[in-house]
Amino acid sequence: MRMELDVVREHVGNNMSDAAIFQTYRLNKRDVEFEQDILRNPNSVKCWMRYIDNYKLGPYKKVCVLYERALKQLPGSYKLWHCYLKIRRKYLKTTDNPDYEEVNNVYERALVYMNKMPRIWIEFCTFMLKQPKLTVARRLFDRALRALPITQHSRIWPLYLKFIKESHDPEVAVKIYRRYLKLFPEDSEDYIEYLTTSGRLDEAAVRLSEIVNNDSFVSKHGKSKHQLWNELCNLISKNPLEIKSLNVDAIIRSGLRRYTDQLGHLWNSLADYYIRSGLFERARDIYEEAIQTVTTVRDFTQVYDAYAQFEELSLQKRMEVVHANQNSTEKDDCEIDLRMARLENLIERRLLLLNSVLLRQNPHNVKEWLKRVQLYEGNDVQVINTFTEAVETVDPQKAVGRLHTLWVEFAKFYEKAKQVEEARLVFKKAVLVSYIKVEHLASVWCEWVEMELRHDNFNEAMRLMRQATSIPSRKVAYHDDTETVQIRLHKSLKLWSLYLDMEESFGTVKSTMACYDRVIDLRIATPQTIINYGLFLEESNYFEEMFKAYEKGVALFKWPNVFDIWNTYLTKFLDRYGGTKLERARDLFEECLEGCPPQFAKCIYLLYAKLEEKHGLGRRAMAVYERATEAVLPEEKFEMFNIYIKKAAEISGIPKTREIYMKALEVLTNNNARTMYLRFAELETKLGEIDRARAIYSHCSQICDPRVTEEFWQTWTSFEVAHGNEDTLREMLRIKRSVQAMYNIQVNMMSAQMMSVISVEPEKSGMKLLEEKALENKEKPLEPIKFVLGSEQDRLPNEKVTNPDEIQFSDDEDEEDGDKENEENDDEDMPTKKDVPAELFGNLGAFTEKNTE
Repeated sequence: MRMELDVVREHVGNNMSDAAIFQTYRLNKRDVEFEQDILRNPNSVKCWMRYIDNYKLGPYKKVCVLYERALKQLPGSYKLWHCYLKIRRKYLKTTDNPDYEEVNNVYERALVYMNKMPRIWIEFCTFMLKQPKLTVARRLFDRALRALPITQHSRIWPLYLKFIKESHDPEVAVKIYRRYLKLFPEDSEDYIEYLTTSGRLDEAAVRLSEIVNNDSFVSKHGKSKHQLWNELCNLISKNPLEIKSLNVDAIIRSGLRRYTDQLGHLWNSLADYYIRSGLFERARDIYEEAIQTVTTVRDFTQVYDAYAQFEELSLQKRMEVVHANQNSTEKDDCEIDLRMARLENLIERRLLLLNSVLLRQNPHNVKEWLKRVQLYEGNDVQVINTFTEAVETVDPQKAVGRLHTLWVEFAKFYEKAKQVEEARLVFKKAVLVSYIKVEHLASVWCEWVEMELRHDNFNEAMRLMRQATSIPSRKVAYHDDTETVQIRLHKSLKLWSLYLDMEESFGTVKSTMACYDRVIDLRIATPQTIINYGLFLEESNYFEEMFKAYEKGVALFKWPNVFDIWNTYLTKFLDRYGGTKLERARDLFEECLEGCPPQFAKCIYLLYAKLEEKHGLGRRAMAVYERATEAVLPEEKFEMFNIYIKKAAEISGIPKTREIYMKALEVLTNNNARTMYLRFAELETKLGEIDRARAIYSHCSQICDPRVTEEFWQTWTSFEVAHGNEDTLREMLRIKRSVQAMYNIQVNMMSAQMMSVISVEPEKSGMKLLEEKALENKEKPLEPIKFVLGSEQDRLPNEKVTNPDEIQFSDDEDEEDGDKENEENDDEDMPTKKDVPAELFGNLGAFTEKNTE
């Protein structure tokens, strides 16, 4: 009992007497068992916790006494200390300093034994933050960091940083942050953010520059080095007065060398730094330097817009100052005029500056050099300087565009200025340039020659052409890129074409012929060149030489390129000689047709046949037409057969066309064959061969679906009404039904195949049921169809009329019985009203009477 009083005395102090302590903390009967358990196991934490849990909801002071007794017995128990401190914090009655001091003392006693437990330190530091003791709290954090191992510091620092950000002045916070960054350098961005918000921009810029230059630094926020550079540039350019420890100009220029894709933004940042520093002339120099060095249109646009805005604001601010003073002096007016002139000059130079950017981007862009010349239009000195710089800068092997146009425009500039000698000097240098293609060099020569022609220097122009077309001492291929363009120039067709035109205009016939022969010998002539050669010789009345030229052309080219030459050759030959040299003309045609493709055969054969018709024999002309029907394209055969038939009728007579018709029907397609069949049948009808015409109609019916070709069946029906009888009409209708059935069977077979592919189930589809119904209707016998007589007097008087369209052929009973038998036997062949057109029913009476007679 004395031991318990000593423990309580230590807890409550000397303020209470022993009697009061005993009255407050006396044992009851239920505590006896726990006391006995503790006596048996004084070092058991479980025994003490069971005893304490028994009073968890009991008197607070009694619980504290039990914890004090337990901790005196077991001072190294973390569980006892943690629970005890939690109870003490929970039952803080007031926020007075004595209450907090008591808990602080308990924490201090706990740390004597628990100084390596980070949880105790964290709770103590958190509890200390609630008290207005900043210095004590800071020193407590420092004690915690010294007491705990370094591996546990990461649990203390977040609370420590939060404390210094909220409670301490920046000086102390910066010192503590510097200690923190020695252990966790990856959190430099948080430190920079804190410095920025606290107004210490100089140190923030220094720290930011350090992490930008540190290649091993990795942003925990996922920022790239480029983003960090932008932050640094924005920081130092917008706060030039606060940044004292860094050389801003050097930093931004190092960024210009490193980040070439953000030159516009970095140049604007550097200029903005000088503007905010009040160094406006220096900022203007920076802008000028920027627009003279950037290489992309995007960067130029950014810098130019910022530069223009700077000049505009500078002018606006100065005008506001002058208007505010209301006493403008001559100096103020001069300064306003100067700033206005600067702004106007900048606007006027925009296109030229943009062109400079594109040329810096690619100095071998010929098109941009020509644009630059146009921008200097009116300033001859600048134009000449630009041309000179262009031809010296552009590499022929790297040129983008046609380099020869640059030289040509340079020469034309001197020509327009009436300085022909300088233009000749430019051309002399231009023809020595190693162009990529021979055509470019040929264009330069042609322009030079045309310039001489414009100034009536014909002899000089001819001399230049002879010089350009001179053949080198060794043989070279035109497309051999290993050779220079100058040595391959003699095979340029463009150059020779101009030379030929000049020879035709200023030379003699022999010199022109020699020039054409050289072109043919060099094997660079085109079909048009051969045709031009022939036309020139024809104009000069050299007809045999013209035909020789055409012979060279047809020997030089193959089909289809030779078609135009042959066409011109044959036409000119026929126009010249007509039928006087018929055998020679035939040999030419046979030579032409020997390898003629089908797409060109029609024109040649028609020309050949025309020759034979006019100067030869009709038999030979027919033979030519017959060959033509076999040689032309399939789609041209129908037209060719029509021409053949027409000519045959004119030459040999209409009966001779039967063989042509029969041959045409063998080779033509169905669509064209139907037309040919109808024409053939019409021919036979005109000749009075009715049976032959009927046979032709019958033969043609096999390719005429009644559902599609109604015109054919209408024609045949008209033919039978006009020239046939009842039997022939019945036969025609029978054929029509058989042909229709044939096409229906084909459609039904296709439908059955499709249905078998779609479904194999025995169930009948709707389409199949319709087909079966159609077949059933088809199998039913046709009702007898009777013809209508042409007059009412032939009707039997005692006969009951059941059909107004019924026709009786005779009053004779024997003939009537015979007709009935025929109706019974030929029931399926009888025509119905739907088979015969309505407009033909009126003629059937006369048709029937004629047959009965």
